[in-house]
Amino acid sequence: MSFFEQVHQCLVAVDLEDKLKRLDSLVVDWSEGQTDFLPTNYIERIADPGRPARPKLVLPKDLMRRRLGSPEGHAALMHAIAHIEFNAINLALDALYRFQDMPRDYYADWLGVATEEAYHFQMIREHLARLGYEYGDFTAHNGLWLTTYETDHDPLVRMAMVPRTLEARGLDVTPDMIKRLRAIGDHRGVEILKILLRDEIGHVAVGTRWFRYLCQQQGLNPFDAFQSILDQYFHGDIRGPFNYQARAEAGFSSEEIAWLKAMEAQTFEKSS
Repeated sequence: MSFFEQVHQCLVAVDLEDKLKRLDSLVVDWSEGQTDFLPTNYIERIADPGRPARPKLVLPKDLMRRRLGSPEGHAALMHAIAHIEFNAINLALDALYRFQDMPRDYYADWLGVATEEAYHFQMIREHLARLGYEYGDFTAHNGLWLTTYETDHDPLVRMAMVPRTLEARGLDVTPDMIKRLRAIGDHRGVEILKILLRDEIGHVAVGTRWFRYLCQQQGLNPFDAFQSILDQYFHGDIRGPFNYQARAEAGFSSEEIAWLKAMEAQTFEKSS
């Protein structure tokens, strides 16, 4: 099979262990120089990627709210993070499968992202097990994939909306989650989230790299293109607080940082 056929099989794999083994095989083939980049005859639109029967997916408003101070609330937070990381495996796989005419370095980058997301997911699964729970024990929502599906027609839009918007939001909220876990004495959870934050900076940087590459190819101003795509595809308001240091490390330009600061200031004025 070609690389893209293998990625597709991994993407639609339902069983967790099967998906992770297929990803490992992709990495081994790549490292051994056995990767064939023959494009597929047809690129499938995937409304729902391969995932286990559990967790049950519900609307975000229907997710149960639990206090972090309770054992169940503690586990629910880690489960929510595990679900994000599982989704992120599929997001990276879809970026590999869907856009089959990119430079080789693009596939190296996104295969690396998929591998790190799988590592994150496994760490959190192990931590959940220590807390007495498994992935699937709580409900979850499908918001990340909905945006992935809506952006499957254009790699420029995908890079803007998924890594540079949705995943970049993780850079903003993770420091607060670290503080909350530290407050309840979850030292392993703090250690895991620090690893996630470090690696996610790199993942957003991958999105930034290829977003700017595509802008250059199309003669677009990256700042103007990013704003235009957000206006068209982002549902809701972009709100702070923003982790400006992490976003700068992930490749956000000084112009973009200034724009985010202006938006945060406007939001603060409206709420005060």
